[in-house]
Amino acid sequence: MNLNVYFATLARYNVWATERLLEAVADVSEGDYRRDAGLFFRSIHGTLAHLLVGEHQLWFRRFAEGVSPVVALNADLVPERQALAAQLLAGARRWEPLIASLSPERFDGLLNYTTMRGQPASLPFAATLGHVFNHGTHHRGQITAALTALGRPCPELDMVYFLQTQPPQESPA
Repeated sequence: MNLNVYFATLARYNVWATERLLEAVADVSEGDYRRDAGLFFRSIHGTLAHLLVGEHQLWFRRFAEGVSPVVALNADLVPERQALAAQLLAGARRWEPLIASLSPERFDGLLNYTTMRGQPASLPFAATLGHVFNHGTHHRGQITAALTALGRPCPELDMVYFLQTQPPQESPA
């Protein structure tokens, strides 16, 4: 399997699903957007903030720069809804170009980085990248469950739907 193609597909799904999710929450009332919906990060806003920190401010920097910046998993990190949405979408769009720049040897290697505590760490590169995309899918699923509970289901966020409607495309070599 060509891992560049595989991960580029996941990166495209990540952008597509982020766009759909942001559309789905755009007109949710402020009270429902911020209320405790029983999510791991309590509210839709908190879970979106968690996605921003985890996928883009922490893991992207680990893959792109080999460092772990000190960040807070804090729902108030980006309190303004539109700013949070813009940062999430911009962050999601950075992954595919990064993936396209990687060699097959890189995917077979290790992700070496320095933790937030300054300790060196090494993880299997491809498995860790897969985990990052799985993490985002998991939390988008939590938000879609909260939207369904609010009477606003959005089944189009399912990856099967994406793959059926958006055939994977190879990025130019």
